[in-house]
Amino acid sequence: MGTHYSLNKDSKYLGERFGAVFGQNFENVYHVSAFDHPSMPVITNEAPGRFSFLHWGLVPFWVKDRAQIKQVRVKTVNARADTLFDRSSFRVPIREKRCLIVMDGYFEWREVGGKTYPYYIHMKDNDAFAVAGIWDEWTDENNMENLRTFSMISVDANAFIRRINNRHKRMPVILPKEDESKWIQPDIGEEGIKSMLKTYEGMELEAYPVKRLIGKKNVNSNTPEVLEEYSYDALKSPGEKNEQQGLKQRTLF
Repeated sequence: MGTHYSLNKDSKYLGERFGAVFGQNFENVYHVSAFDHPSMPVITNEAPGRFSFLHWGLVPFWVKDRAQIKQVRVKTVNARADTLFDRSSFRVPIREKRCLIVMDGYFEWREVGGKTYPYYIHMKDNDAFAVAGIWDEWTDENNMENLRTFSMISVDANAFIRRINNRHKRMPVILPKEDESKWIQPDIGEEGIKSMLKTYEGMELEAYPVKRLIGKKNVNSNTPEVLEEYSYDALKSPGEKNEQQGLKQRTLF
């Protein structure tokens, strides 16, 4: 569903790729988890020419206090495209506060034989890409501090991703390059927004299994090792070898 991703590109590359500047230093991120609520660079409709650092896990503007934040944000790291315009946490941001969540890959779990295995999904050319997101700003009335947060939008997975995320069968809304700037334009209207909330069917994606570092507690998973391909005995059967080759080379769909 997209609750773990990587952004292993430097600020110079990202600035050129997305036509936006960084206002602060950014170090490569090999793995982040939504449930740690990290501060990550996104491009908002409010400031399309620069990267803004927002925390993952949307906190709606109407939340009363910090105690309620904890209850709300575990449910708002992802937003389903089919309920965006109805849910109280998302119906204002989807119309007024959209953003590009920049990444170069994300992680999903695949179930085989009753056990799950982490996979890394990325573009074949390792280019960075953008996922549709929404953002909001909450103000603490006690000290007037602002908390700016975002949520990643998900849709039904395409046939390729369903073979990996074969339990939930969801994927982030990966935006084609021609839709990236459109997503953060103002006044595109509800129908314009909905037209971009669709399943990505591009053939550029590939995937491979990685170590279980992303699922371990008290382990630093923000290391290059988390992106290295890993071989599991359970995935070495003849049928699974063919499946792995298909996932890596995208020869089967």
